[in-house]
Amino acid sequence: MSKTSVLVLGGGPDAEHKVSLDSSAAVAEALAQSGRYAVHREVIGELSSAELSALPGDVVFAVLHGPWGEGGPMQRLLEADGRPFVGCGAQAARLAMDKLQTKQVALSLGIASAPAAVFHPKDDTPPIELPLVVKPVHEGSSVGLAICLTHQQWIDAATMARRMLADGSVAAFMVEPLTQGRELTVGIVAGEAMPIVEIEPATGVYDYEAKYARNDTRYTIDPPLPEGLAHAVQRDALRLARTIGCDMLARVDFLLDAQRGPRLLEANTMPGFTSHSLLPMSAARVGLAMPTLCEVLVVDALRRKRDAHQPHHGASTLVPSD
Repeated sequence: MSKTSVLVLGGGPDAEHKVSLDSSAAVAEALAQSGRYAVHREVIGELSSAELSALPGDVVFAVLHGPWGEGGPMQRLLEADGRPFVGCGAQAARLAMDKLQTKQVALSLGIASAPAAVFHPKDDTPPIELPLVVKPVHEGSSVGLAICLTHQQWIDAATMARRMLADGSVAAFMVEPLTQGRELTVGIVAGEAMPIVEIEPATGVYDYEAKYARNDTRYTIDPPLPEGLAHAVQRDALRLARTIGCDMLARVDFLLDAQRGPRLLEANTMPGFTSHSLLPMSAARVGLAMPTLCEVLVVDALRRKRDAHQPHHGASTLVPSD
């Protein structure tokens, strides 16, 4: 019997193009190592429907990061293409990419999240009190992130935001209070929550450099937390992912405020798969090394396509079968 072929896509037109190249290369290598699949990796830009249809593969694993690649447009192409694919559908992708809308969903579920306001380019003064954070509504990997402790830092961040809005590299910015606390993240794989990872950047800010370029960020899997808190955070991450519709694959980020408890930051529907990435790190703790992790996701994509009209309440797919 011929092997199932997997089309792994990387690149895309978004600001996280390079990260996507690294992630997709890691996924392709992992699937090849599993020995169960014929792997075809393609580096793409802004793909058309016809171009996608012409590419080989029984299953599509589009390891794309950013508004186009994981915010809905690529998912619309994948849904129209008809093949099983790893990740969520277009509606869920669009919702999760919008940090403000994700906060609204979280709050409707009783999951705490910091208040936020949309940045207006004509704002001379911040819409909320300092200290605060300015960040794009629809980007990931901390692209365009600025922390403002002083009024001058606010002026600099507002100038940056206006420039990025004007050149079209970012569609919208938001402003939220700076929450001091421990950074926690929960990976979701095939409908199950992975162990919590605590992130401790050496510079105090988990920005793009800390995520992908620096080697001094400290990661702790299953960090010590008050009794019951780890389970509560994992439960809330899974509840949010299921409500959004991205419980095949996601990463949900929280800040743990010492006084007010965990507060949702955002949800990511295509987490990174690089050597610095958090989801593979946490999955490995429960026995899902990269080849197995990627295989689990392919198996889950095939299963969900087969059971497309049934809700996901079946058995775990965390142990691939022949």
